[in-house]
Amino acid sequence: MRNRYIRFGLVIVIIVVSLGYLAYTGVQESKSYYVTIKELKTMDDSAYHKRLRVAGTVLPGSIKRTGSHLEFVLQEEDRTLPVIYNGSEAPPDTFHDSSQALAEGTYGRDGVFHAKGIQAKCASKYAPQQQGTPPATPATTTQTSQVRP
Repeated sequence: MRNRYIRFGLVIVIIVVSLGYLAYTGVQESKSYYVTIKELKTMDDSAYHKRLRVAGTVLPGSIKRTGSHLEFVLQEEDRTLPVIYNGSEAPPDTFHDSSQALAEGTYGRDGVFHAKGIQAKCASKYAPQQQGTPPATPATTTQTSQVRP
């Protein structure tokens, strides 16, 4: 009887350790660090081994598309970063020249950021209202109601 409890306990320990290992490796593979272009250029060799996220403005005229292959340059102040995207999904519709973009992937020793995913920030429709432009007015609807005696 005691031998049965030992085997049962051993099986439980193996299952718990296996689940813990799977959870740990899943978190390690999915986490990414957000860095600026300036920080990326000054990082040590650890930059080549981490999954990173870099944001910037798409340099006008730098977008080159070939099927699902996309090359562009991100700009932050006076710094630039060439990006190559070979993802399975098409870039978002809001991804175009001078748009804000976020690339997620790895930084190569060749100085190129190899993106596995890209996101484009929404257009300026959510930006603060510019001075001198009239505020948007909601459409008015009229409702008629009939009251019966």
